[in-house]
Formats: sequence, structure tokens, C-alpha cells
Amino acid sequence: MRDEILAYKRERILEEAVTLFYARGFTGTTLDDIAAALGVTKPFIYTHFRSKTELLAAVCVPSIEKSLAAVALASEGTGTPTEKLRRAVVDFAEVVLTRQANIAIFFREEKNLEPTALAEIIALQKEFDHLLSQMLRDGVATGEFVIPDIDLAALLIGGMISWAYIWHRPRGRLPMREVCDRMADSALQLCGVRVG
Repeated sequence: MRDEILAYKRERILEEAVTLFYARGFTGTTLDDIAAALGVTKPFIYTHFRSKTELLAAVCVPSIEKSLAAVALASEGTGTPTEKLRRAVVDFAEVVLTRQANIAIFFREEKNLEPTALAEIIALQKEFDHLLSQMLRDGVATGEFVIPDIDLAALLIGGMISWAYIWHRPRGRLPMREVCDRMADSALQLCGVRVG
């Protein structure tokens, strides 16, 4: 029970940090602001995070980990390269769209991360790019994909989805699932797959 309470408190701090970092920016938000929003004192935050930069990393790193996990799970799953890529893109897009504020904070505040946290994120991103490139290579090897530059195609697909945090509106014209499906169609078309 104690661990659950600690996890809940940590999660509440993170939720409030995301709200304030997203609205005011990292430098425009103090730990006192976060504590006030939670109705606690600053020492309460220090029991869970040593510094504001550690809190920033805790806001950013999980989104990259979840993105990597989505692609890894699809890559290790069953199905044709086309099916695997579709699953990877849909699941990755879902991570980006459901964690839109976290992704925005990462792209805006990357410069404020501690070097070790930034190095961890860069390593995760490289692993992500490698996995996605390998999925594309597998599709080329089976003849399902026609891609002149696999590494560039992987970057284009990753960038297209990552950038959705800028334009996606949760109550927009299309439901989230349809947005994810359409991005998967676009990724497959980039790979030379006829969709529809």
C-alpha cells in the first residue's frame, strides 16, 4: 500500500508539472508554482524529485520509452512487414497523441535537460530509428516495400508522427484512431505500398 501511495504522489506531481511546463514553459515555472497547484509545500516535491531538471526528465523520458516500446512490440510481433509497420505506426502515433503535452515539452525544453537525461533520450531515439529502419529493410527484402533510401524513409516516418503534437486537436475533425490509421496509410504509401 505504501508503494502505491508513493507512486500516486509522484504521478500527481508529474501531472501538475506537465500542465504548468506546457502552459508556462520550464523556465516560467518554479517548484513553488507546482507545489502551490498541488496544495503542498516544496519539500513534498523534493521527497520525489531532487531538482526541477530531474522533474523535467521524468516528464520527457517516458514518452520516448513508450514510443520505442510501441515500435519494438510491433517489430517482434507476427505478421508481414506491411502489417508490422502499420501496427508500429498506429501504436507510435497513439503514444504521441495521448502524450501530446509531454512531447511538446520535450521538443521545447530539450535544451534544459541535464546532459545525462539528454544522452539517455538520444540513445533511445537512436534505438527507435534503428528498429524502424530494420522494419523497412525487412519489407524491402520481402519485396513488399520499394524504398530508395531506407534510413531517410525511417526518419521521415518518425518525424511525420512525432510532429503531430503540433497540429493534432483532441476534439478535432477526426477521431484519434482515424488520425493514427491515416498516418499509417501515409507511412505505407511512402514505402511504395498501395493502400485502399
